[in-house]
Amino acid sequence: MELTVLTVPGCPTAQALRRRLEETLDAEDARRVEWREVHDDAEAVRLGMHGSPTLLVNGADPFVREGEPASLSCRVRSGVPSVERLRAVLAEARTTEMADRAGRGRLAPVEGGQRAVQQAVLRSFATHGRPPTTVELAAAAEPSGLPADRVLAELAAADYLSLDEAGAIRAAYPFSPVPTAHQVRIADGPRVWAMCAIDALGIAPMLGRDADIHSADPVTGQPVTVTFRGSTATWDPASAVVLVSTGSCAGPAVDACCPDLNFFASPDTARRWSDDHPEARAGMVSRQRAEELGREIFGPLLAASAG
Repeated sequence: MELTVLTVPGCPTAQALRRRLEETLDAEDARRVEWREVHDDAEAVRLGMHGSPTLLVNGADPFVREGEPASLSCRVRSGVPSVERLRAVLAEARTTEMADRAGRGRLAPVEGGQRAVQQAVLRSFATHGRPPTTVELAAAAEPSGLPADRVLAELAAADYLSLDEAGAIRAAYPFSPVPTAHQVRIADGPRVWAMCAIDALGIAPMLGRDADIHSADPVTGQPVTVTFRGSTATWDPASAVVLVSTGSCAGPAVDACCPDLNFFASPDTARRWSDDHPEARAGMVSRQRAEELGREIFGPLLAASAG
């Protein structure tokens, strides 16, 4: 995620934005923010500056009002976005990146047998509720002419799945081989566990089957369920939301992102959890956006050809 702040020299509100970004971002991401002074109207138009300071998220101003012209004027009247608003905007940008991943989401490349092995892993969880056996993995890797352990290592290096020190699968996004907070019952199939809330929401569209998600609010313990019937998802309670990380998520998602990506029974409990866990740098996304992410990230995984 690229963050750039455009300011005029001596902008009185720039430091307020800097402080709020430091509250919103982890230290690594805060250091990566580019601060750039703009000196004339032509440069403001070219860069998309709509007053000082302007925060650009991946090159766009998410706070610009409709019809607002490019300008060097000070944004004193509109003020600096709150930490909560910044977290929401950056969470949306982060989830968009999660879905994009160079246009593939979590779909592994065909080359080197990676997609064939990835799909064999996912089908084993969807059918049996467990990782594939060594024999099943060897059969999936055989057409590539490579040993299965080498293909698995390539998949793990790109975080299409994750392996433990012994080489066993510890995460096969969206599936977990061990119980998590997110249980999914697949219609006419096994009970499985999802790595995080978005992963849980991706299982039904990935398989094209009905499924029931059972989770719980980390603050209150209140059950949160999502029932997929065809393309329709019903949430209980209807006030439920999802929190996602706004940080860098450096390293395998199983360690860096998944623990903080949860269902909450209401925006209030999501805010309480976020306030109590500032290190998570989490932002809220709506039910609709969370469902879209599940579909966008995981929907193509078994539909795409393995080559």
